[in-house]
Amino acid sequence: MAETCALKIKNIGKRFGRTILFRDISLEMNSGDVVAITGWNGSGKSTLLRIIAGLGRATIGKIEFYRNDVLQTEFDRRHFLGLVAPELNLYDELSARENLAFLMQVRGLQKDRQAIDHLLQHVGLAGWEDALYGIYSSGMKQRLKLTQALLHSPPLLLLDEPFSNLDTKGIAVVDEIIKKHRQRGMIIIASNEQREIAYADRILNLSE
Repeated sequence: MAETCALKIKNIGKRFGRTILFRDISLEMNSGDVVAITGWNGSGKSTLLRIIAGLGRATIGKIEFYRNDVLQTEFDRRHFLGLVAPELNLYDELSARENLAFLMQVRGLQKDRQAIDHLLQHVGLAGWEDALYGIYSSGMKQRLKLTQALLHSPPLLLLDEPFSNLDTKGIAVVDEIIKKHRQRGMIIIASNEQREIAYADRILNLSE
């Protein structure tokens, strides 16, 4: 039996002091859904992704994540999602392979060099496994960020401007990953770029 997942965002709101960033945001997703979050700069797209990922807290409202119809705790929810965001940084002094091995250890996964190398090949970083992350180009860094999000095969992918800094080859890699992932999981894309929004079945506009 295939694994199912569902995400329910219920009346989420976020306030900074007296400033209301967004309010009354509700969304329901199931396996196979792709949703784009849009809105003017500063409307809270990245903040909402961080709240869903458990890296920030909403001022009001709640988020529920179900795996095979079982409600997961906020702590457990983090094990079932992968986040790619501009502010997410890896370690410059470690190689790509070392960065991924470290993250596997942190997430309680068994270190698997073969699996790591397979992922790096999949995102077009074959031959760069032992190069330091610090010397990577911005596009290569974006590909490695995507790789770390896929390490544990999460059912929910959160992508903040996934095409950022990517060339044509890099965009093709992300395109393939999104198309494959939507067959078994859910994807939320935060972006105002039409080519990224085009993947979505639904659009949540924070500016409305």
